Order: sequence, then C-alpha cells, then structure tokens
Amino acid sequence: MDFIEASTEEIARELLGKKLLFKCGEHWLGGYIVETEAYLGAVDRACHSYNWKRTPRIESMYGPGGTIYVYTMHTHNMLNIVTQKAGIPEAILIRALQPADHRDVMVSHRGVDGLGLSNGPGKLTKALGITRELDGMALGDGQLILDEAASLKPRGIVASPRIGIPNKGSWTDAPLRFFVEGNPYVSRMPKRAMREVADCWEE
Repeated sequence: MDFIEASTEEIARELLGKKLLFKCGEHWLGGYIVETEAYLGAVDRACHSYNWKRTPRIESMYGPGGTIYVYTMHTHNMLNIVTQKAGIPEAILIRALQPADHRDVMVSHRGVDGLGLSNGPGKLTKALGITRELDGMALGDGQLILDEAASLKPRGIVASPRIGIPNKGSWTDAPLRFFVEGNPYVSRMPKRAMREVADCWEE
C-alpha cells in the first residue's frame, strides 16, 4: 500500500485489517491490525517530531513513507510506520493486533494467551519479537511485511482520541485513534462493546 500520497489519517484507517507479519527465526508471526494512532508531525503536540524536533532517537521519522520507526517507552518497544515524503515526520503507531499466524510462538514470547496476548502496542511487539533493530528499515524489505492479499475488511471503523495523551491542548482530544469496531483485541475495549471476532469483519 502507499504510505505517501494519502493523508496520515487515511493511511491509519486503511491499515486496519491488513495482515502484519514479522520473521522471527524460522517463522512468520503475525495477525491483523485492529487499532492504529496517527501522529501528524511538526504541528502535533503529541508527536515526537513536534515543532520539527530532530534527534538521533527519532531520525527514522524523517525518512520516506514506509520507513519503520521503533522507540522504547517504559521498557516496551513501540512499532510505528512513517508516512508522507521524506522530511515530513508523520507516523502511525500500531496499537493492537488480532493474532493469526504461529500464535503458539507468540504466546511463548509473552507468557500469556487470550486477549492480553496482543491488545496493546508493547504487547504486540513482545509477542512478535520486534526489537529496536528494525528502526530505520523499510517495511517490506526484510523482516516486517504487510501481506495485503490476506487482509480483512472491517465491518465498522471507530475514531476516538488517542490513548495516554494528556495536557496537549486540542491534540489530546483529536480523533486520531482508529480501531475495528467491537474487535476484542483492541486495547481497552469494554467487554460490553466486544463482538465475536468473526463478526468484526466483512465476509
């Protein structure tokens, strides 16, 4: 898919249902993206590149669309995909994954199963085995790919404020988080709103 021509918000919505696969040892581990957050670069007070901040830690954000940006927060690795042309530092955080391929290996990485396996950005990277070694690489060129042919189409998409963005003015409440409606693997999905997995996707 194209990570340059569309807006970052549009790409964040389009990623929902795409199958993300990571080569870990001899296995391709992965699942379907069910939750994303858009970060809109220099104007976005919640973005690492706000006001054109540029440090070695966030240099990958200035790469061309499709560049992988991995940062660590509270010991958890966070997987992002850069959007837009080189020099425009916008990106999308992959927040949650509905597991599919080699779930048993993912469980062995996390030590847990069930919805907690990959219903959060730090959880999914640990389940897949993603480390900061991916930072700066291009999606599709190596260990991390999108298998678009195996993608699913959400029945519904919900937009809401991003999670964990306090004290950022209007950016705190900006509807830049997107998720598959009712999918139980979405982070912080209330039980009353959960649907059966099969009911979250079009046939």
